[in-house]
Amino acid sequence: MSAAVEPEHKVVHLKERFKANEEDAVWMRKLAGEQDWIIVTADVRISRNPHEVRAWQEAGHTIFFLKPGWTDLTFWEQMNKFSRCFPEIIQTAEHAERGSCFFVSVNGKIQK
Repeated sequence: MSAAVEPEHKVVHLKERFKANEEDAVWMRKLAGEQDWIIVTADVRISRNPHEVRAWQEAGHTIFFLKPGWTDLTFWEQMNKFSRCFPEIIQTAEHAERGSCFFVSVNGKIQK
């Protein structure tokens, strides 16, 4: 995915930067101040955990949650659907306020 959007954007998997067991609030705070990170995750529980919500908002990250259903798809189905909605994710992120949160349905609809 990264090669498809470079040089305008860079895609980095969390595992490239942090240990697999790193707590969400910890890595979010560590990324704060580096640049404006846009986070895409299927871990919607982050949106319900006040400690993690506070960490992402204080860090100023814009976050896109892939709604339930994404993880039920095969890898190739996920990639197919994600590649179709990725341009809209980028556009939405470019106009979003720091610390914003969005939800992306399996059909690609983005809701604040």
